[in-house]
Amino acid sequence: MAGLTPVLGAWLQRGEFFGVRGQRLFVIREGRGPVLMLLHGYPTSSWDWHRIWTPLTAHFTLVAPDLLGMGFSAKPAHHSYSLNAQADLVDALAQRLGIHHMHVLAHDLGVTVAQELLARRQADGSLPRIDSLVLLNGGVCPEAYEPRPIQRLLISPLGRWLGPRIPQRSFERAITSVFAPGSPPAQDLLDNFWALVSHGHGRRVTHQVGKLWHERQALRDRLVAPLVEGAVPVRLINGALDPNSGAHMARRYREVVPDADIVSLPEVGHWPQLEAPDAVVRAMLAFAPLQRAAPQAAPMFGTSVPAG
Repeated sequence: MAGLTPVLGAWLQRGEFFGVRGQRLFVIREGRGPVLMLLHGYPTSSWDWHRIWTPLTAHFTLVAPDLLGMGFSAKPAHHSYSLNAQADLVDALAQRLGIHHMHVLAHDLGVTVAQELLARRQADGSLPRIDSLVLLNGGVCPEAYEPRPIQRLLISPLGRWLGPRIPQRSFERAITSVFAPGSPPAQDLLDNFWALVSHGHGRRVTHQVGKLWHERQALRDRLVAPLVEGAVPVRLINGALDPNSGAHMARRYREVVPDADIVSLPEVGHWPQLEAPDAVVRAMLAFAPLQRAAPQAAPMFGTSVPAG
């Protein structure tokens, strides 16, 4: 498609589209073994997982949708991009694919969607079961999240005007600001991110999609309660240098859940799966529920991970 880089074009060719609740969702499915649902963050796509994709496909059936309004999925201009709407689509997709139980890996906005999915299962046992949850940087405890200035602008009354007009260089500066200092993202990664945000006139809805981080503040107790109650095993893999949701988020999470399972990556920023993919894979495959689900993974990657 016009405007896509060769890398993204290849990713697109590996996936497929599903009609779900009247929306067109892009989904990439590969691998073998138990299902691992991957929920990406704002404002990009399932391509965020590409650096950890291959080692995980050896042990899990990976199911990675592009959330509505992002990536290759539909980006309707007049639509509710609420938390409920995003979670509805993920649940409907799981049911459409015949998934009865799954593990979940989530990042950024996907963390909030995963928490809503977990909260739903507290009340409705008929939904596809979540066996475990691995969370990367995101608003686990919404009160500790620190949005960047551009995020605040996009959900302000200026957002509708600003979103379609934001210059690429401003976008790149915002992305770079949440990577670890001294380890900025390569230009090709920034180019791919920009192509994803721009694809399908996506910049006209970025302000609508981004409002979810504000919505989760109002839903804080609902989203955090299943973590406090230990509804399922949860591991947080945290890039400590992320100004949005780094070490300060991990500290708050431990205050809320004193026995929280946290793996700290001290030299990593907001995108652990891109900045330290090997460390993320090791931390995932040393997580007991995933070891039990895919025991063949343990000897290959070992079980020693830094805790914090």
